[in-house]
Amino acid sequence: MSYLKFDKSRLVNLEYSLSREVLRSNRAGSYISTTISGCNTRKYHGLLVCQLDELDGDKHVLLSSFDETIIQHGAQFNLGIHKYEGDFYEPKGHKYIRDFEVDRVPKTTFRVGGVVLAKDRILVENEQQVLTRYTLLEANSPTVLRFKPFLAFRSVHELSKANLYANTKYKKVPNGIKMKLYEGYPFLHMQFSKPVEFIAVPDWYNNIEYLKEKNRGYDYREDLFVPGYFELSIKKGETIVFSASIEEASPNTLKAKFTRELNKRPSRDTFMSFLMNAAQQFRVKRGETHDIIAGFPWYGSVPRQTFVALPALTLDLDEPDLFEAVIDTQVKQLKNGLFPNVSGQRLPAYNNMDTPLWFFWALQQYTNEAKNCKHIWDKYGSAMKQILNAYCEGTSFNIKMNRLSLIEGESENLALTWMDSYVNGKPVVQRNGMPVEVNALWYNAICFALELAEAVGDKDFTRQWEALPKQIAASFISEFWCEEHGYLADSVNNGVKDWSIRPNMVIAAALDYSPLDREKQKQVLSAAKQQLLTPRGLRTLSPRNADYEGICAGSIAEREKTLHQGTVWPWLLTFFVEGYLKIHKRGGLPFVKNLIEGFEEEMAEHCIGTIPENYNGNPPHQGKGAISQAWSVAALIRANKMTIKFLE
Repeated sequence: MSYLKFDKSRLVNLEYSLSREVLRSNRAGSYISTTISGCNTRKYHGLLVCQLDELDGDKHVLLSSFDETIIQHGAQFNLGIHKYEGDFYEPKGHKYIRDFEVDRVPKTTFRVGGVVLAKDRILVENEQQVLTRYTLLEANSPTVLRFKPFLAFRSVHELSKANLYANTKYKKVPNGIKMKLYEGYPFLHMQFSKPVEFIAVPDWYNNIEYLKEKNRGYDYREDLFVPGYFELSIKKGETIVFSASIEEASPNTLKAKFTRELNKRPSRDTFMSFLMNAAQQFRVKRGETHDIIAGFPWYGSVPRQTFVALPALTLDLDEPDLFEAVIDTQVKQLKNGLFPNVSGQRLPAYNNMDTPLWFFWALQQYTNEAKNCKHIWDKYGSAMKQILNAYCEGTSFNIKMNRLSLIEGESENLALTWMDSYVNGKPVVQRNGMPVEVNALWYNAICFALELAEAVGDKDFTRQWEALPKQIAASFISEFWCEEHGYLADSVNNGVKDWSIRPNMVIAAALDYSPLDREKQKQVLSAAKQQLLTPRGLRTLSPRNADYEGICAGSIAEREKTLHQGTVWPWLLTFFVEGYLKIHKRGGLPFVKNLIEGFEEEMAEHCIGTIPENYNGNPPHQGKGAISQAWSVAALIRANKMTIKFLE
């Protein structure tokens, strides 16, 4: 039996099934995403969503959905489901779902009278192609299958509307057709593993609604084009494979290709195997570049999140070569000592003061694993020097080392740290001046660079920087620590200290090189445990604060307001767990293991088999944000690795 299995009693309940999503991605930058009922609830959902570098580099929904109909004795049973205005669902194919299970790939089984039909989908690893396998398990009479494709051909961030400009003509290809609704797009090839009849009945299906978009305050109605339908007969025990691809497929190879791709997928039969499988879905290779997708369905590559997630997504999965390949891709984007906020944009913004210091932290984790200081210094030393010099001399957005040897930055109406939500064009949490985690990372970066330089005998670098850590540590304690409070200020700006209890101070307590002594680390972690820690990660603000927001819901502005004023972020567990185990050693293992294992129930929630971007600050801590986030998954893999190391 599958580790994750959902039976009919749950699946027919739309409130239950529409709230649970499935996601599969591949190295080519494509993904599949929908709900376990098959009803799309987001504009980001689709059965073939491709990253089209030749168009604009964005992700585009080509095949939105693919309705199946079982025909026996002239009676038709449509297995599809779409939402229309007024909570009207048509057809209501979810009532035929017998069960849904997830092992190597998601599998849906339908029962219509004496007919039992199984469907499983897989994305080809390195191609923009999805394969769907149908197996007729039971049938007492001659059976015909009809398939109706719903086409979008638009960016994931937009919606399709019926228009006169769409090219509704199709061209025949072996066992199928190909179509391209708009210029600039590739053809979508829709083909079967056996001969099929295509009946052209071109029509727009208007006002299909996406419930999640409606709830998020976005446009939520779409018109999708259906060119007609495919029809073929199928016998009991027979398997057919449908391919949707931007390249023409060879029909007689589709079954074997599906089997080959399936055999590449590891079995997912434990909590950790699901997490490790989820970790691999963030990896993308295009040409010679390797990158990490920050999250699905709407994120691209975010260098800050890449550096934080990368050690767990590569080193902890025993793939050091991939770690370097991703780092090499990121280093090419370094400019004036800074990394872009988002990779791949034509005019990228560089307003982040912490990301370059996370670059040091990621390399530090690699050094701890590889123990090869010379290789790392030889390959990445010049980038490290560029960053450190830029901070010392000053770079964009007034980011510079001040007279206290600490790092400060300021820019009106721009957030310079990871707390970067905006309402009406202004940051919800400005954090101008000296943010606490930036300066802890600054201290750690210089100490780590000196460690490498000393190991390889780079005396010039050592002479230039060796006096600075002592100055930084002294200033850090003077500016951020308060004995009476027993924790660190979140930021300091022109002498004004923000004593809001936030999780950023936990990073300072967890780093390999921390400016805090053991007793101060213990007090910081204690404050975080008491006021910020939840079963799903750390809140971004203590509930005792008057500005605390415990529910992320409502309009775009209302949700943005809550993201860093109480919303829970799992990625911060990486640092809470590391700091906690440093203080409590083996005695802290039961608490940490219980924290990690508490996420197992999440495997059947929100997005099946993975961890979302964040959660509500208030219980029951419902999942929010992107349905699968790289640094969220990485945090649990990393935390688990830490517990294993303590037992070795």
